Amino acid sequence: QVQLVESGGGLVQAGGSLRLSCAASGPTFSSRAMGWFRQPPGKEREFVAGISRSGGSTEYADSVKGRFTISRDNAENTVTVYLQMNSLEPEETAVYYCAAHFAPYMGYDVLPGTGQTLYHYWGQGTQVTVSS
Repeated sequence: QVQLVESGGGLVQAGGSLRLSCAASGPTFSSRAMGWFRQPPGKEREFVAGISRSGGSTEYADSVKGRFTISRDNAENTVTVYLQMNSLEPEETAVYYCAAHFAPYMGYDVLPGTGQTLYHYWGQGTQVTVSS
């Protein structure tokens, strides 16, 4: 059974940090590139960060470069993906989603891409609220 479960969201003051986790289980998840997205209130969901199957390649939205770090721990049939968020800003208040790329077994360092349609499996989201 495929399952993605995010955790680690909460309330933080501007300038603070949070670490989100995504536990993804299923037969091929450790072999998929993964990504984080977010949806601010009243806005479209947007790409935040992506990581290759191996963890060796990462990409970020321009707005979070230098402040956010995506990483992953692979195990048989499971993967945990992290998003370390530093220097958070109030406009980053959003529901944060973890997602798995539609294609398993891509090249080890191939990035998943920024488009939402590239991702087939999604978690339920975790709320991050940044107070000013």
